[in-house]
Amino acid sequence: MRVFLDANILFSGARPNSRMGAFLETLSRQADLLTNAYAFEEARRNLELKFPDSLKALEKLARKCEMISQFSVDLEVELPHKDQPILGGAVAERATHLLTGDERDFEKFWGKTVQGVKIVSPKMLAEEVL
Repeated sequence: MRVFLDANILFSGARPNSRMGAFLETLSRQADLLTNAYAFEEARRNLELKFPDSLKALEKLARKCEMISQFSVDLEVELPHKDQPILGGAVAERATHLLTGDERDFEKFWGKTVQGVKIVSPKMLAEEVL
């Protein structure tokens, strides 16, 4: 299993004593975690503004991830420009799953497979792996 982490997952996972952090710790023993600089930078910016004490935890979490550099620009679905590097990164690196909490832009795809990548919420992935 290869799971691409969206920025909001990185953000939540970096928060102290978060359930997401605990879930990602468990998941990292069962799956390859992937992300890209785009998602990491978005999480870093938001943490810096809201919870700067969590930046070290974000760095630690990022070290558990394979940091990918490419993304597909030929997506088969319409997404806001800001979300294209997220799904595009998952597609380019042949992730099995895209883990996102972004209800506004990705909820309509939750549970669906797009270009080989199953888009899931944290609850959906937890139910699948546990």
